[in-house]
Amino acid sequence: MVAEQRMRLMFRDAQTMELKHALWIPCKGIDHMDFSADGRYLIGSCEFAGKVVKVDVEKQAVLGMLPLHQRAMPQDVKLSPDGRVFYVADMASDGVWLVDGDRLAKIGFIPTGKGTHGLYASRDSRYLYISNRGEGSVSVLDFATRKIVCKWVIPGGGSPDMGGVSADGKVLWLSGRYNAEVYAIDTRDGHLLARIPVGRGPHGLCVYPQPGRYSLGHTGVFR
Repeated sequence: MVAEQRMRLMFRDAQTMELKHALWIPCKGIDHMDFSADGRYLIGSCEFAGKVVKVDVEKQAVLGMLPLHQRAMPQDVKLSPDGRVFYVADMASDGVWLVDGDRLAKIGFIPTGKGTHGLYASRDSRYLYISNRGEGSVSVLDFATRKIVCKWVIPGGGSPDMGGVSADGKVLWLSGRYNAEVYAIDTRDGHLLARIPVGRGPHGLCVYPQPGRYSLGHTGVFR
């Protein structure tokens, strides 16, 4: 569990929720994360430090830090389906960093759009949906080529933030952070299915139930 303001990861008993270990993370804004394919370590983003952190899950210890950019604001983190690269959304750099988790090294950067924030894999593991909160769009990345293949623009503008993919893979649900609304987007061609008014400042949206065994946290994403 993430205790962002305390700069700690809280390791708790999965059955009783009893706190076992509070691990101090030496960077501000520890927030989003994903795990290596074998579960041995995790890569977490430090939003206010411009870095990502690598943590040994079994030993519950920090393994290293990787600076991304002097003015970076890393957000969501997702592992590629082949387990070879972590994608890290950077809201300040307007794109995603590619990180080799085993070596803890940057291996590339892909521009996507203003205010890059959320990352969601398609159900067939072919594409990564990338929400660009600052420009009202969603970029679609092909995992196989590591290239952007198209961009879906929300008609009339918006601020797509965090959410999830429906269990059948047909709808991408995203909160509209600065527009007090929720978006339902057709994943076949990116057209807007619905714009639903909600309360002010919706930051997360949990689509449930979700297939998968392991929770990646935040907005109810499973793998």
